[in-house]
Amino acid sequence: MVIPASSTEYLHVPVTAPTGTDLAGMPVRLAVVAHRASPADSEWRTAAWSGANARLLIGPDTDTVLVAGDYRVWINIDPPGSEDIVRPAGILTVT
Repeated sequence: MVIPASSTEYLHVPVTAPTGTDLAGMPVRLAVVAHRASPADSEWRTAAWSGANARLLIGPDTDTVLVAGDYRVWINIDPPGSEDIVRPAGILTVT
């Protein structure tokens, strides 16, 4: 995905879950980082579900203001039980 730094918009991360899984009931967070390491606790932002997409508002006047560059997007889903799923979700280029 490519967006200009001046844009405020939702970053959407599609999630494919097992059939019958209710994503809406699971906490979800996204991290947008400019480094290759796993996100630090302070880099995670609470996201929301929009159907089968996790979404986070990014850009000016949000908690996630980005300057030009390439960023790694991460997702964290916390389903019931002992799992706490963390996965890289793609690259975001800000121009």
